[in-house]
Amino acid sequence: MVAISLFSFVASTTPAFAHTSERAFILLLPTGYYLLGGALAVAASFLILLALPAERVKRWCEARLALAQIAAPSDTWISLASFAVLVVLILAGYLGSRDPLDNPLPLTVWTLWWIGLTIAHALFGNLWRYLNPWVGPFRLLRLRRAPLPYHLGFWPAILGLLGFAWFELIYPAPDDPAILARAVIAYSVATWIGMALFGEQAWLARAEAFSVFFGLIARVAPLQAEDHRLTIGIAGRRLADLPPLPPSGVLFVLLTLATVSFDGLSKTFWWLSLNGINPLEFPGRSAVMGSNSMGLILLWLILAAAFLACLWIGRALAGLRGPFWPHAGALAASILPISIGYQFAHYLTALLVNGQYAAIALSDPFALGWFDSEDRMHRVTTSFLSNHASVTLIWNLQAAGIVIGHIVAVLVAHHITLRLDTAHRTALLSQLPLAVLMVAYTLFGLWLLSTPAAG
Repeated sequence: MVAISLFSFVASTTPAFAHTSERAFILLLPTGYYLLGGALAVAASFLILLALPAERVKRWCEARLALAQIAAPSDTWISLASFAVLVVLILAGYLGSRDPLDNPLPLTVWTLWWIGLTIAHALFGNLWRYLNPWVGPFRLLRLRRAPLPYHLGFWPAILGLLGFAWFELIYPAPDDPAILARAVIAYSVATWIGMALFGEQAWLARAEAFSVFFGLIARVAPLQAEDHRLTIGIAGRRLADLPPLPPSGVLFVLLTLATVSFDGLSKTFWWLSLNGINPLEFPGRSAVMGSNSMGLILLWLILAAAFLACLWIGRALAGLRGPFWPHAGALAASILPISIGYQFAHYLTALLVNGQYAAIALSDPFALGWFDSEDRMHRVTTSFLSNHASVTLIWNLQAAGIVIGHIVAVLVAHHITLRLDTAHRTALLSQLPLAVLMVAYTLFGLWLLSTPAAG
């Protein structure tokens, strides 16, 4: 439903200007040391877990420190306020500037929301539960509700995220304010229809792509609000509490990693040359829509096949005989720290630069001339991208994001396996192929940051 609504309005549009506000600046890492160091750090984390007693690892992962007593705010009223902001942004998409770097809608959606809010979820827990702009209006309407059939699984969420990724990464003009406004309206209507047909809780928990995505990413956060208490502990601990995902849930998790990975891969000289494109004369997104559409699906399927193959080999090495899919559904959660690590690394510089444009655009959402163009230009700085010290810091943060994401993933996978009542030696044997895959993907991620890119 979500994907159909998204593709229907895209098909009805006319071509607009190219994707003008790219969300990443490619910074070249000193590849040799970073590739080797990152891979060794991930491998070392697995070897350390090999040496530690299982009970000590369990106690360490389960430890929580209570910080404060908190009262849960009203999610309905916060949602209504969020919806009001969304309405203003949609109006700005139609009535404001046509420049994506001067209109608050694309800057809010692609920078503040998709980048900034995702990172915030990985630090502070599930903020989307309150900020979701569709819940408040739906509750005011008191529409009829019915249970969502279980056999749908996470497939509606997969279609929604896949449609969103195609629009963001492959469609020629995702930053066009008017086109993006139509996309937001289409997705909002599809979400309300789904909630009305199948019930708010069922649709948001398994079918609405961003509620599912943010809910999963929030489990990575070291800060958690539980039982009116704010606690802090090991990042990713709550992933072990997640019930085993069905096969469609496993595919959804792997799609979160495939989308951000393909965003980096699709801009590399290697990928463009593979598709017969001269990277130094990049003709624009329209020329690679077909190959990139297939590439996104192919990378997702390769990731899924590699993950499932590693689990199957690990189970064979450990001699495990239980059902395969519950095991895969439990360990799929360990991919989420890797996904958020890539999100942080790939979009860090976009957040630093386009976040400044977003603040300026929000101060004059309908381009009424409150700031002249020269004043706006002086308000945005990119000097930290040409200063040696700040560039080095950014490089290190990007590399650290990828490496730390993989290390947390190794720890989460180990913790989940131990909680499945597996013996310590058996647990380590079953994780060995998955650990090798994580080391290899660390190399791949650091290569994406270091290799020349275009577009």
